[in-house]
Amino acid sequence: MVALLPPEPKIQLVQTLGAEAARAAAARADSVILWLPPAVAAGSWPRGLPWLAALRAAAARATRPRCGEVLLDTDVAEGTRLVRVVAACIADDAEPFARLELARRLAARALAVRAREVCVWAPGAGRRTGALLEAGAAALLAAAQPMPSLAGEPPPAPSLRRVRLAGHARRLELAATLAGAHGNHLARWLAALPPNVLTPEAYVRAARRLARRHGWRVRFLDRRALARAGAGAFLAVARAGSRGAGILHLAYRPRRRAHPLLALVGKGVCFDTGGVNLKPARHMQGMHGDMQGSAVALGTLAALTELGWPGPVDAWLAIAENLVGPEAYRPHEVVRAADGTTIEVVHTDAEGRMLLADTLALASRARPAAIIDYATLTGACIYALGSRMSGVFSNRRALLETLAEAGRASGERVWPFPTEPDYDEALRSDIADVKQCTLEGEADHILAARFLARFVPVGTPWVHVDLAAAEHEGGLAHVPTRFTGFGVRWTLALLGDVRRRARLLGEAA
Repeated sequence: MVALLPPEPKIQLVQTLGAEAARAAAARADSVILWLPPAVAAGSWPRGLPWLAALRAAAARATRPRCGEVLLDTDVAEGTRLVRVVAACIADDAEPFARLELARRLAARALAVRAREVCVWAPGAGRRTGALLEAGAAALLAAAQPMPSLAGEPPPAPSLRRVRLAGHARRLELAATLAGAHGNHLARWLAALPPNVLTPEAYVRAARRLARRHGWRVRFLDRRALARAGAGAFLAVARAGSRGAGILHLAYRPRRRAHPLLALVGKGVCFDTGGVNLKPARHMQGMHGDMQGSAVALGTLAALTELGWPGPVDAWLAIAENLVGPEAYRPHEVVRAADGTTIEVVHTDAEGRMLLADTLALASRARPAAIIDYATLTGACIYALGSRMSGVFSNRRALLETLAEAGRASGERVWPFPTEPDYDEALRSDIADVKQCTLEGEADHILAARFLARFVPVGTPWVHVDLAAAEHEGGLAHVPTRFTGFGVRWTLALLGDVRRRARLLGEAA
């Protein structure tokens, strides 16, 4: 049986400083990723480049070279062995997303020869050197991480053991890149597990195992505990599902506390049939991935722990299934959430906002300085953006540009949507405090955010991420798999910048 958690990472990031050492590092590697300056497209190659004649010849045989694309992919002789060299150039003003997209294609070619050591080098890149090396490292780490397989003949284990970043004048700070890669891999691994493997019970077991590894405190609110807490919205969804449904609270508490409490909340629906409003087969396909919001929250918590984040962090995972059965909740039921709000059920396939309503209400009781929730919540967000970006919403309009800025910096791009109060008119109920959704589906991503905002205190900054980019065929940015783990790298970029963090957590910059 496949493991619930991915294997421990075994890839080293090594830095080699200076141009002379870079040439030696490239000669030792099995594969080399070369980031070349844009002038190469016009025939001007950097001085001192090894294998120059062979690289020129390979480029001449290729189609007309253009920046932003792979320029060459060739084997060159180094003594008695061959070194695979893949090269590209990219415009000086290219966005981080474009760098990561190109790095993903370079990494795939560099690893195609079962390389154990890959050298990433950016001769002549100047001030862009660090960003190009980091993009190469992120793409190699994402490509070389194994994914779960239940095939009789599983794919060969990844060969990569060392990534050598060469030629920069000073040492790069790459701890966030490495921790983010590990957290992203955890999120992707969990998302890829079949629903008969990652059941709610199995998910909680896996998270408890992680908690022991990382020293987190654990509290699981099962059905009885949720009933005592008055979490009727969550329990309505869970009625027809497995007995293992509940809210898992994981708490990271560092010795040094330089920042106030941050809460991460994630939707963890291990399979979503749509309930009595049953999905058609086409839309039920892939619904084992409806737990990706919780996986991103869990991967982010693991990454922050690996980094030794100097502030307490809570993760609240809403783990359940949305199934069909005699006890399944139905349209027109009225249920009461943990904060006392009564909710009129309109459509049972809008289960995510029901689960998150109670989870947000319970997470808010600890009075965090800010809450970020992640959820594969609405098709409307995918219709609006496609699957190349995710949507963000907040009860603090001043935060929206900060959230988008973190998206641009990380390459996990987000687009802010409005959450104006007049949208609440569509959710007005004749029998309860609020409707769960509408049947029309118009602006459902915005209505879902307005619904969720009710369960967060007005005084608490709140960010909602609707993960439209959780799945993208062929991979996205530096990540090569359909499940992207989108959100871990973005959150680290949001928290890792002093100004962004201060705006979110209300600290002095």
